[in-house]
Amino acid sequence: MKTDPSDTGGLFVGRRPGTRPIKYRRLPEAGSRRRQAIDSGMALALAGLMVFINLLFWGPLPAGWLWIGARVFYWTNDVGVGIAISFVGLLLTLVGALAVLKRIDHAWILVRRASGRDQRTGIIGPIFATTAVVGGAIFTFWLLFIGGLGSSIMPGQGQ
Repeated sequence: MKTDPSDTGGLFVGRRPGTRPIKYRRLPEAGSRRRQAIDSGMALALAGLMVFINLLFWGPLPAGWLWIGARVFYWTNDVGVGIAISFVGLLLTLVGALAVLKRIDHAWILVRRASGRDQRTGIIGPIFATTAVVGGAIFTFWLLFIGGLGSSIMPGQGQ
């Protein structure tokens, strides 16, 4: 009897439909050197696209939705509507971008297998973690030294 939650797809009696792990029939066959180079280049391009999309989470997307929320506030003269539009828009954009990232990650696995590598797991986790560390470090540098948390008194003005 399987009682381990990881075996049953969660804390349920049986595995939920559609959650069966992927089983590969055999190891991938290695193609020619030229084909391997093309597939490796495609895998690198897909990984670069994933990094780019992940870095959008750390500045351009939130700033863009805040700008849209500010425009809505200007048009409606209701700050609550502007905040709500910004929040819902950013949330939907992030969820949509994560869905796109998952599809790109699956394509990355297929391209790596096509190049002859026994690739069974994706790269979305390490890329997401790395971009979170890089984005957090850049934001912290900006917050401490460029954008905020400094003195509000301009040099030479006194108090």
